[in-house]
Amino acid sequence: MLRSAKVKDSKSTWKVLIMDKVTVKIMSYSCKMADITAEGVSLVEDIYRRRQPLPSMDAIYFIQPTKENVIMFLSDMSGRTPLYKNSPVPRELVAHIKKDSSVLPRIGALSEMNLEYFAIDSQGFITDNVKALEDLFGDEENTRKVDACLNVMATRIATVFASLREFPFVRYRSAKSLDPMTMTTFRDLIPTKLAAGIWNCLVKYKSIPNFPQKETCELLILDRSIDQIAPVIHEWTYDAMCHDLLNMEGNKYVHEVPSKIGGPPEKKEVLLEEHDPIWLELRHAHIADASERLHEKMTTFISKNKAAQLQHGSRDGGEISTRELQKMVQALPQYSEQIDKLSLHVEIAGKINRIIREQGLRELGQLEQDLAFGDAGMKDVIKFLSTNEVASRENKLRLLMILAAIYPEKFEGEKGLNLMKLARLPLEDMTAVNNMALLAPPSEAKKSSGSAFSLKFDMHKKKHATRKDRSGGQETWQLSRFYPIIEELVEKLGKGELSKDDYPCMNDPSPTSHGTSHTASVHEAPVAHSMRSRRTPTWARPRGSDDGYSSDSVLRHASSDFKKFGKRIFVFIVGGATRSELRVCHKLTGKLNREVILGSTSLDDPPQFITKMKLLTAHELSLDDLQI
Repeated sequence: MLRSAKVKDSKSTWKVLIMDKVTVKIMSYSCKMADITAEGVSLVEDIYRRRQPLPSMDAIYFIQPTKENVIMFLSDMSGRTPLYKNSPVPRELVAHIKKDSSVLPRIGALSEMNLEYFAIDSQGFITDNVKALEDLFGDEENTRKVDACLNVMATRIATVFASLREFPFVRYRSAKSLDPMTMTTFRDLIPTKLAAGIWNCLVKYKSIPNFPQKETCELLILDRSIDQIAPVIHEWTYDAMCHDLLNMEGNKYVHEVPSKIGGPPEKKEVLLEEHDPIWLELRHAHIADASERLHEKMTTFISKNKAAQLQHGSRDGGEISTRELQKMVQALPQYSEQIDKLSLHVEIAGKINRIIREQGLRELGQLEQDLAFGDAGMKDVIKFLSTNEVASRENKLRLLMILAAIYPEKFEGEKGLNLMKLARLPLEDMTAVNNMALLAPPSEAKKSSGSAFSLKFDMHKKKHATRKDRSGGQETWQLSRFYPIIEELVEKLGKGELSKDDYPCMNDPSPTSHGTSHTASVHEAPVAHSMRSRRTPTWARPRGSDDGYSSDSVLRHASSDFKKFGKRIFVFIVGGATRSELRVCHKLTGKLNREVILGSTSLDDPPQFITKMKLLTAHELSLDDLQI
């Protein structure tokens, strides 16, 4: 839990905000500096740095309740001349503060804030356990490290429910190896242990004012073993493509803009976040759909503004250059912000489409999805690796990681070495491929062929499938068939159809309060919008069905008042979540008429996940040592 030390209300206008390493991160995920300034904070300080005394200003301490932080706080406020004018925490730390009689009169208020999580999205959060995959799924069992990791994770997840005043039914993936013939591994027990840890924290929160005494929502605890393919397969939505292909740092995109003084182009940083209305509209759209809609927006804008038409010239429907966009901004200064945002996304979409062409991602993407649905096998992969000359090292590695998740037996002994030679990959990369076995549930090979989530539906078939085809043979956009496994699990949970044997409940709800009694009604998503312009790549043309997420306008409308919805559903994935899984939570919010919130230890794009997979058996290395 986090506590913040607050100052007494004062007539002074400005205050100082002092934070530690963790709370700085929490604030950076939640708000911008302008938001903090608007609340009367003029200066933000690090509690562990040497600071200038400001005895005329009030101070707000937003810090973790640790002994080290309390010592620093006492150092700031004790003595004849405290750092600030007037400056909450386990009882022993409060007692520690009480011992210093010179500090007590200077504390205006002491309050507890349950905010030890990091918001990444309006429906997503992480606990920032970036080494969870390595600590929990690595080849060396370290009980102390595992327990420490799970304890931090459980505490941080519990603060989500404390801050939202929600008390969940805690469900989790059961340990499938609990049978007389198989020994249970510590990896298989991760969801069970985490569920117990969260439950222990939640029980303590019942003493918090206004905290519910009965269950108000559902929490489903999973781990990365439930879907090994989602983190490495190419996801074809605008958001995922941006983070996968553009070497972005977090949500920061750097691009060049013409100089205002006529010099060389200047670099400009922009954040692709929910405050950008175009990003909000297009982030979950297929890249081809996003490209079409951006072209339509620009065409509509030009058709309605004569000055824009003059700058664009007479080329009806032609490409718009960066120079032309700059001239439009100069000719229409009142629309500069609108044109800037539109031109930014036109540039991004154009860059992504160029990379798709140059790297031959269409052919690779089709093979990846065919493998996942059992429509392709080893021969197809061997043919691709033998004939494709443009596939990058990373893309070939990702293909082999998908193959290893579906056909692990094909990487035993000499077979794996032969595939590595065919793909011309170094041993370092093959470490990531071989480590896919560490994510496979121990009981996977023993599952019956009829299991919906088995990697091997039928041992007699030549080709395996990791999931059922839910498109009905029709895709709104080509290469949009793939879906992460959590989509199926959350849908079943929302309809009260999720197996209680495979996903038991920690607080064992009664039939009247769980299951079919609160089955939600289905909220139909809008039909995907497409003008089928000649600019649409032929491989991505729509086929007439609704993908349910090509536009999130209904989600935004639905999200404006969740009181109309049923009970919230929280899904937590140990070992890192993907952007496709976050997208699915937005999609299902409208479909199930229930707000679906995704939590995880981290949000990983494919390069990050691959680096972490290499570390599972490379304990002498660090994340900084391995790069794709």
